[in-house]
Amino acid sequence: MATMHLTEAIAEHVWRSQYQLSENGHAREPDIQTSWSRIAVALANAEAHDRDAWRSRFESALAHCRFLPGGRILAGAGSPRRTTLFNCFVMGALPDAIDGIFSGLAEAMLTMQAGGGIGCDFSTLRPAGANAWAAGKVASGPVSFMQVWDQACAILMSTSHRRGAMMATLRCDHPDIERFIDAKRDPAALRHFNLSVLVSDAFMRAVEHDAPWQLAFPLDEHPAPPGALVCQRRWSGSPDVQNCVVTKTISARALWQRIQKAAFETGDPGVLFIDRIEGDNNLFYTETISATNPCGEVPLPAHGACNLGSLNLTQFVTDPFGAHPKLDLPALAGTAAVATRMLDNVYEISSFPLKAQKKVALASRRIGLGITGLADALAMLGVHYASQAAREIAETLMRTICHSAYRTSIELVKERGMFPECRPQKLVEGGFIRSLPAEIVELIRHHGMHNSHLTAIAPAGSISLLANNVSSGMEPIFALHGHRQLQTADGKTLHIPLRDYAWRLFRERFGEQARLPDYFVEAVDVDPVDQLKMQAALQTHVDQAIAKTIQLPAVATWESCQDLYRKAYQFGLKGCSMFRPSAGKDSLLIRDERA
Repeated sequence: MATMHLTEAIAEHVWRSQYQLSENGHAREPDIQTSWSRIAVALANAEAHDRDAWRSRFESALAHCRFLPGGRILAGAGSPRRTTLFNCFVMGALPDAIDGIFSGLAEAMLTMQAGGGIGCDFSTLRPAGANAWAAGKVASGPVSFMQVWDQACAILMSTSHRRGAMMATLRCDHPDIERFIDAKRDPAALRHFNLSVLVSDAFMRAVEHDAPWQLAFPLDEHPAPPGALVCQRRWSGSPDVQNCVVTKTISARALWQRIQKAAFETGDPGVLFIDRIEGDNNLFYTETISATNPCGEVPLPAHGACNLGSLNLTQFVTDPFGAHPKLDLPALAGTAAVATRMLDNVYEISSFPLKAQKKVALASRRIGLGITGLADALAMLGVHYASQAAREIAETLMRTICHSAYRTSIELVKERGMFPECRPQKLVEGGFIRSLPAEIVELIRHHGMHNSHLTAIAPAGSISLLANNVSSGMEPIFALHGHRQLQTADGKTLHIPLRDYAWRLFRERFGEQARLPDYFVEAVDVDPVDQLKMQAALQTHVDQAIAKTIQLPAVATWESCQDLYRKAYQFGLKGCSMFRPSAGKDSLLIRDERA
């Protein structure tokens, strides 16, 4: 079988360091084709019938890099090691008690030891200075416990080549929200965490009207302090409305500016528009959500898992840079159908770090089929990333993937049954499913689905490098050429050259001296609002969410960026973050100036 060869040094490095199967330090796979075969066989073993035929289809999708499963699948499928094939998990609701907090920490570390990243909502923890009734002391607050988790993660990952990935969320009405927003102004603090504020519609209305905003926390069974103002909120970790004591009233607009200013200056926090996330959740009738995986593309209930893979769009462009380039939509739909089945099979062959995770994951059988190589594919089609034509193409291709995945999941019901939490008459009331074609809605109404959710767009960083450095996820091309900075186990720094996939293809076809067309554009030259417009075009056909970091140039000013999160909300997005190269976060990718 023909395969896509690893022609780039970075692709070879990523395969050898992350995905090549080894035992006791000795490589067991001589080339990537052997890796593809291992993965295809492992996934086909979940098939009840025609295993050889499915193995061949799976291997064809993998070998041409048309479909790139998530990193845990690439590294672990068919491996003798007992590791999870699920990229990330959301932890259970943290009890507001010291034993419960540290039980949650133990679960998180067991999950990360097995290879999964985690997300956790810290909103259930009392604010700093509040009475700790059982101990007769005062609480230290969510941020202090996040620091404990960060240290534990650092110790756990000290002997691993992988960096621990965690997401911490906090409600925009939690009394410690200001401390949370500013938590990463110290560059050495919380280095293993991404931070996101859970932003409600009520808060955005208060921002719009420059209204006061109450910070509050549940009373539980305790009496309200004399003279305290009490309000009612549906708090994290519970579907029920609770009495909460108001601790402080502040300006909503000032808090909103504080969020955006910290994000501009440090890269954190991001925002998650939580009411929109919950309102569009296909399982709105049985789940509450207050956290996501570390990159934000999969909102999950307590103990939920994300099962990810990306379609490499560069492999569906015919006649790239030619007179009549086009996107092969039938081939894209066909591969999306095969990829949906592959990801569903992961449930049958993966272990889970915790029993609770297995129970929750199997109840919904979520998958997250997304894309990578979008910017490169647009360049190969001769289309500028920031153009209206690019957004129309993106919307069309994501619609093609979404509808193919939904039809495949409905068809799988005949073979494998509905997912356990499936209630077809409730499903069709959901906001996202109502947006699907009437034909698909009626099929769901009459047959149900095998998977509760089907689409999500991940950053796809490592797997994009593996595919000879295609542009990652939905992002613009980061650099036409540059290098990646890596630390070796012995403390040395490696600089591996990077050449963008589409740029290299153009140079091979037209020569080094050919003028680079205007549609070759790097992320720093794409207006941030145009980046958000692209995300909005794709989100229309994504039932979960999109990992999106607004790429800012180093010379960006606060005045030019202070409205970006508000525009994200206005565009109907579920969340995003921003990054400026001069902000506090390290950058592993370095652009060369001349292309």
